[in-house]
Amino acid sequence: MSEGEKGTAMEDSQQIHYSVLLKESVEGLDIRPDGVYIDGTFGRGGHSRAILEQLGPNGHLIGIDQDPQAVEYAKQNFQDPRFEIQHGSFEKVAEYCEARGLNGKVDGLLLDLGVSSPQLDEAERGFSFMRSGPLDMRMNPQDGLSAREWLKQVDEQTLVKVLRQYGEERFAGRIARAIKEVSEKDALQTTLDLAELVKKVSPKTERNKHPATRTFQAIRIAVNKELDVLKTVLEAAVAILAPGGRLAVISFHSLEDRIVKQFIRDQSTMKDLFPDSPIQLEVIEPVLKKVGKPIFPTEEECRLNARSRSAVLRIAERL
Repeated sequence: MSEGEKGTAMEDSQQIHYSVLLKESVEGLDIRPDGVYIDGTFGRGGHSRAILEQLGPNGHLIGIDQDPQAVEYAKQNFQDPRFEIQHGSFEKVAEYCEARGLNGKVDGLLLDLGVSSPQLDEAERGFSFMRSGPLDMRMNPQDGLSAREWLKQVDEQTLVKVLRQYGEERFAGRIARAIKEVSEKDALQTTLDLAELVKKVSPKTERNKHPATRTFQAIRIAVNKELDVLKTVLEAAVAILAPGGRLAVISFHSLEDRIVKQFIRDQSTMKDLFPDSPIQLEVIEPVLKKVGKPIFPTEEECRLNARSRSAVLRIAERL
C-alpha cells in the first residue's frame, strides 16, 4: 500500500482517496482483456477498479491485502465475478498462485508500496504522528508486535541502526537513547508520546517537515519488515509471471526504489557464473527486461494529492 492515497472515492465516506500514478501504472501492465492480474496492494481498490474496467468477461483479477479493513471494503464494494480478494501479505503471492494453479500464468502484478491513506488518516492505526492513537503501526493489526511492543524489546544499538538505515535519520543515536529510556518505563503509549519525544530531543528541524517523520517511517518499516517482504515478492514475481507478463511497482522512498531498481537491473542482465574463468563455462540468461524509464507523478497529480510527490513507478516484463 502506498504513502499516497491508495484507493478511489469511497462510497461510504465524504473523503476522496486518490490512487497514485493510476493511469500510468495500469497502462504499464499492458492489460489483455482475458488476462490474469494481481493487485498486490488492494487498499481501497482504486487500481483494481481501473484494471477491471479493461478486463473482458473472461479476465480475472486477484486483490491482496493484509489489512482486515481493506479486505472487508473489497467484499462490500467489489461484487464482480472476475474479482476475488485474498487476505494476507503479498509476500506469499507465489503461495496464493500455486493454490490456484497460476504460477507462470499471471499476466501482470501491481505493487503500490507503503501505507495507505485510510491507515494514515485513522488515528487508532498508530501510523500518524499528527494524530493521537495507540503506538501500533502494523499493516495487519492481528499479526506480529506493535510498535510499542517492538520498542520495548529492541536494544538501543539495533534501534540506532534502524533509524539510520530505514529513516536516514542523522540524529539516530540521540533519538534512540531517549526512546529506550522512556519505553523501558512503559511511558510511550501513543503516537503523540513518541512524536513529542522525538521533537524534544532533535536539535534541528527541517523546514516543512515534522521532526518525527523519519523516525516514524523507520519504525514502521522495521515493525512490518517491509524491505524484506519487498525482496521476497520481487523474487516471487519471476516465478508467477507468464512470458510477456508485466511487473509494475510504485515506490515512495529511496530505500524501496533502490531495491526495485537493482532487482530489475540484475534480472535483466546476462550473468557469467564463472567470471574469472578464461573460458565461458555457464551463463544465466536474463528473465526480465526493463520497460521504459522511471515514471513520476505530474505536477497536477502532486497538486491534487501531496502524498504522491515522492512516488516513482518502475515497470519490467517477463521474458
